[in-house]
Amino acid sequence: MKAATLNELKKELLELPQQNVVELCLRLAKFKKESKELLTYLLFEAHDEQAYVQGVKQEIDSQFEYINTSTMYLAKKSLRKILRITNKYIKYSDSDQTAPELLIYFCLKLKASGIPVNKSTALSNLYEMQLKKINKYIDGLHEDYQYDFRQEVETLR
Repeated sequence: MKAATLNELKKELLELPQQNVVELCLRLAKFKKESKELLTYLLFEAHDEQAYVQGVKQEIDSQFEYINTSTMYLAKKSLRKILRITNKYIKYSDSDQTAPELLIYFCLKLKASGIPVNKSTALSNLYEMQLKKINKYIDGLHEDYQYDFRQEVETLR
């Protein structure tokens, strides 16, 4: 079965009665956890982006508390998990400022964690890729925000 285009889906959803659209949304949310999380964000958290960002930062904090630092391998796995969760939350947000803010926070927490990033090639590559990603996001922002975020990025180098 070939999936319909986004435009086709939009036209079809506009023609359906509201009750049917609600049922479709609930059915989508029932089958995939990511769909349910996105719907939760859109319904309850999208109106207050700062509170959403603070909640994600708290989630990052709690994940950093449980990093297994007994070996570099386990630390790397834990960091990748935290980064995967962070990127998932970034994907939900429509705000352009959320992505660099959360990635900068992740990098700050990584530096503060005491994990020797420079001793592992994989971890240093992961860190550098995040810095490149942050700079890419920053380039798409308004000049005032660019200045603020670039100052924060300089502290990460």
